[in-house]
Amino acid sequence: MFYLKKKKVQSNSKGLGANRVYEVVTINHTRATAFGKLPGDMSPKNRQAPPSKHLRVTKRKQSLEFEQFDGNNNQTKRQRVTVTETETLTWKPGPSTNFATSNRFEPLHSSRKRSKWRKIKNKSVTDGDRQWTSSSRDFSSFKDKFVVVSYNILGVENALKHPDLYEKVPPEFLKWERRKKLIREEINSYNASILCFQEVDHFDDLDDLLQMDGFRGVYKARTGEAYDGCAIFWREKLFTLLHQENIEFQNFGLRHNVAQLCVLKMNQNLPEFEEQTAMTTSSQNQSLVVGNIHVLFNPNRGDIKLGQIRLFLEKAYKLSQVWGGIPVLLAGDLNSSPRSALYQFLASSELDVRQHDRRYISGQLELTSKCRAFNFQCANATSGWRSNSRSLLYRWSDEELRLATGSEEVTQLQHRLKLHSAYFGIPGSHRTRENHGEPLATSYHSKFMGTVDYIWHTEELLPVRVLETLSPDSLRRSGGLPSKRWGSDHLALVCELAFANNCDRT
Repeated sequence: MFYLKKKKVQSNSKGLGANRVYEVVTINHTRATAFGKLPGDMSPKNRQAPPSKHLRVTKRKQSLEFEQFDGNNNQTKRQRVTVTETETLTWKPGPSTNFATSNRFEPLHSSRKRSKWRKIKNKSVTDGDRQWTSSSRDFSSFKDKFVVVSYNILGVENALKHPDLYEKVPPEFLKWERRKKLIREEINSYNASILCFQEVDHFDDLDDLLQMDGFRGVYKARTGEAYDGCAIFWREKLFTLLHQENIEFQNFGLRHNVAQLCVLKMNQNLPEFEEQTAMTTSSQNQSLVVGNIHVLFNPNRGDIKLGQIRLFLEKAYKLSQVWGGIPVLLAGDLNSSPRSALYQFLASSELDVRQHDRRYISGQLELTSKCRAFNFQCANATSGWRSNSRSLLYRWSDEELRLATGSEEVTQLQHRLKLHSAYFGIPGSHRTRENHGEPLATSYHSKFMGTVDYIWHTEELLPVRVLETLSPDSLRRSGGLPSKRWGSDHLALVCELAFANNCDRT
């Protein structure tokens, strides 16, 4: 048996549901309700979901609050309703009220606890704690594991030249003296083993700081008038540098960007101070090629972007073969989205360039009206990889083909590395990952939020865990990067990898 007492009340709030009349129902909770037994009885047979519009309220008698989460707008809205003598409510909106079907209500706290709860919530927004997500596979029997970080640390000169990108960032957050300390603290918090930095224009500063933490590094500055470059660091007690080489893309007519390639060997099987050559057996044991690149930004020059990636992959593969077919790890800022043709090329090892407009190869630009007129879904920019019509071919000039593929007669790009994305290999939260598996955002400033940074590896390396990025909502609330917590306008990508051949099965 149960009884209901109905009373109509007027909302006195501004915002959602303002000036609406709600029907409030008081239920005598000492009796069984129409929805089964009370929540205290949680046996499986009685464990039923509460009605979708059931509210948990505060203990105050004269007024109550509830919060409504709008899944479509990713916003939480607060509603106050004045009632009398009530403890449990079921409310029904008037006929003219529309609510999203995905709304969820969050439990409220007493007025004494609410202040503390707000402080905790605000702290999470400010600090932006990032969580590790681990593979479902058990890696406890794998001996050789290491943590790699890919990080565009925001060049000092680049920050000064583009103040419009950091309009909402306090000036002190852009100062290099402050940012370099944050970067160092962040790296140490990850217990990192290998670092791949982009936009490095104060290498000596970083080198001095990181040497105190046991790192050694090599640097390659961009050619031309730019001040920044790429740097690879490794923890000296874990790895030894066996070989290094650089790529200056200007030598191939591909602008002034650069890339680095290093061969590193884990020290546990390496006698101290032993000299190594490319063909010795010991050097092939637990060694790997580490590549670091910062691809051209210009969204319209997909031919040059492809050309840079093509050369980078070719050099990495050849170096791997010279050293006995060792694993390859590639990291960097590719200035391309996870749904781009360039991403497809990395993941699938092939690409027909004629199927893509070079302006959309990186996925940085929105579809143009011309593309829509041809009913061409530029998935490389939005929702997939291929066009609806396989017969639709774009015209590339001989020069563009030469830059992209290395030959005026070649339209099919291929590479011989079987690459896997570290983040794609470990499923994560929908709050921080897009449907493709990559982070929703690795960079954020006043004119851009999205993913352009990646860590790729061959199948001889296995992802153990990855560090989730921040959700877009959290980034927006921060006002922009760099921030009080983070020293760059990019977020570091961090993953732990294991050598696949180093599992102790005994």
